[in-house]
Amino acid sequence: MDKSDSIIIIPTYNEKENIEKIIRRIFSLEKCFHILVIDDGSPDGTAQIVHHLIDTEFPNRLFILERKGKQGLGTAYIAGFKWALERDYGYVFEMDADFSHDPNDLPRLYAACHDEGYDLAIGSRYVSGVNVVNWPMGRVLMSYFASKYVRLVMGFPVHDTTAGFKCYKRRVLSTIELDKIRFKGYGFQIEMKFTAYKIGFKIKEVPVVFVNRREGTSKMSGGIFGEAFFGVLRMRWDGWFRKYPSMPQA
Repeated sequence: MDKSDSIIIIPTYNEKENIEKIIRRIFSLEKCFHILVIDDGSPDGTAQIVHHLIDTEFPNRLFILERKGKQGLGTAYIAGFKWALERDYGYVFEMDADFSHDPNDLPRLYAACHDEGYDLAIGSRYVSGVNVVNWPMGRVLMSYFASKYVRLVMGFPVHDTTAGFKCYKRRVLSTIELDKIRFKGYGFQIEMKFTAYKIGFKIKEVPVVFVNRREGTSKMSGGIFGEAFFGVLRMRWDGWFRKYPSMPQA
């Protein structure tokens, strides 16, 4: 059964060690998901691996958008959101390629939106303590206190504000003015959540365990966290004066 109401967007850059494994793990789940890989010109052959899987095994479940050069996490997801909205998907997921997000948690995020009626489900590292494995302590503290900082500055009731493992109902993405989202790094993750919150969508944090990548190279940098850290001040200012879209009728 190849038909699905759900698409998982996976941005990639040099993920040849992980991409086939993550695709096969997702497709082994009982629920049928589709996958859209957005590759930013990986020189290691990531896109070629995906094309081979499309051509030989998964022509109706696996898709790819290829872009020239590294254009940023946020722009990759925006491109994916627009692609999904042009089709009939009711649920759109964000997920990393490196197994830091456990594919077994996908049905739990889906259930929060599909069965429990939430508009946005967040795979949260911090809603029930600190659930991070194999991260250096300095990085754990930086991430944890960055989320605390965002909650304090923005008055935003989400524990894991930079989380990148999420399920959106279609109506969230069709309501948010995607071309007005400014940030490209982890500030993008904060901005999307905060915008959904300001519009009035129902948000649930689903506790997950985040496991640091075992293969490939991390794309994290101080600049990414710097954008998130200083960007929240601008978001807080905009939150006072910006006119957000109206909540759509159910």
